[in-house]
Amino acid sequence: MSKNVTIEEADGHLGDLIKLAEQGEDVVIVQNSQPKARLVAVRGVAGARVFGQYHGKIAVNADFDAPLPDDFWLGQNA
Repeated sequence: MSKNVTIEEADGHLGDLIKLAEQGEDVVIVQNSQPKARLVAVRGVAGARVFGQYHGKIAVNADFDAPLPDDFWLGQNA
């Protein structure tokens, strides 16, 4: 289901429209009967980062920053 509101209506009822978007309602903001924006809820925001949570789980080769061979840059590596 979609709810169309004018910019003026959205300005006066933004909190209500955000609640509708959080509930899965498709909220479209229109101007002169033309859609201008869609209000959607943010889903899956990452939590706080934990320092060291991947310690010992990620490995980097000792030569990761070594120069690449010339044939790589010249396109002859295929």
